[in-house]
Amino acid sequence: MFLDFLYALREEGLGVTTHDWLALLRALEGGLHDQSLHGFYQVARCVLVHRESDYDGFDRAFLRVFEGVEVVAEEILRDLSAWLSDPKRLLHLDPDLRRQLEGLDADELRRRFFERLKEQRERHAGGNKWIGTGGTSPFGQGGVHPTGVRIGGQGGGRSALAVADARRFRSYRKDVVLDTRQIAAALRRLRRMGQDGRDEELDLDGTIDKTARNCGDLEVVLRPPRKNRVRVLLLLDVGGSMSPHARLVERLFSAAHTCGGFARLESYYFHNCVYGQVYRDAGFTQPVATGELLARAQDGDWRLILVGDAYMHPMELDLSSGSFWVQSRGPSGYGWLARLADRFGRNAWLNPEPERIWNAPSIAAIRELFPMFPLTLEGLDRMVRHLAHTPSATLRARVEQAARDFG
Repeated sequence: MFLDFLYALREEGLGVTTHDWLALLRALEGGLHDQSLHGFYQVARCVLVHRESDYDGFDRAFLRVFEGVEVVAEEILRDLSAWLSDPKRLLHLDPDLRRQLEGLDADELRRRFFERLKEQRERHAGGNKWIGTGGTSPFGQGGVHPTGVRIGGQGGGRSALAVADARRFRSYRKDVVLDTRQIAAALRRLRRMGQDGRDEELDLDGTIDKTARNCGDLEVVLRPPRKNRVRVLLLLDVGGSMSPHARLVERLFSAAHTCGGFARLESYYFHNCVYGQVYRDAGFTQPVATGELLARAQDGDWRLILVGDAYMHPMELDLSSGSFWVQSRGPSGYGWLARLADRFGRNAWLNPEPERIWNAPSIAAIRELFPMFPLTLEGLDRMVRHLAHTPSATLRARVEQAARDFG
């Protein structure tokens, strides 16, 4: 059953390693589960789950493997409770007889209890061996033993399977973005630490090493401070079909600004597609030339992230101004996107729409230029891993060709 549980967890996508599983077995051997299914649930979840997004998968696996186990345990407890509900009056024990009763340590007591539980088939009262009432057995109720344990009374009323079945952590599934804290945790993995700046700070490890090599004579070692060198250019689609996703994008925006910890973060707004201008505000009153953004690409530490549904009339990609009524010269919307994708080698597009509609013409066209990821926890993880590596030669060649043709 335990191995079934391990494989069930892996089927749910949890990265349970052999080291994790051995740690769980050591915890069970040490009795940390308190000899109960609920305790096992708590210990297993603590040891085997490394991300909050995996809580729901853990509960599903636990429920599938252990469903029905607690029913058998409850039947045994009901039988024991029935046996112990009417204790027989304890026979008088004089002090000499009391001293003759065997003292037992905890391990021996536990061993004998499980042996008796396997052998006993009926209620017993007044004896010195079985689990019963009113006797001198070390197990039971209403009796006496110098090192015995009382069995009976009200149970704790906690059910591991009930907790798993309730699945209180369904909101932590990977296809749902929770809050700014979760988003920030994903975005922080974009950071790339490096030595930067002229000011120096204490290199503690280097100082210890040099001092040890000098036979205890202190030698202070200084180094330039390590700072996050990643710079992020965030372009956000607002209005129109993006309105239903406003709260989700707000969380991403807030997490990036307050918790990202980037060396620099610049954010701008656009509607549907990027044209010759983007805007510092969502009211589109503070324009910034898109060409100015392209100049940022000279610094290889910049990462470009666009957020939008990419869902529009395909003709809007062919416009140069974003309006049917305003004529302007310059690249089309698709041309500006191709320029951005070409100049910022490490780029990504986050889409809040479900992937099942990504074959729509405008979305498919934009996916030719930008690697697209869903705006979910899993999508953010995939985007971060993508931005950590150099884009493929095939994608680079396609983008360069599009920049030449449309830019």
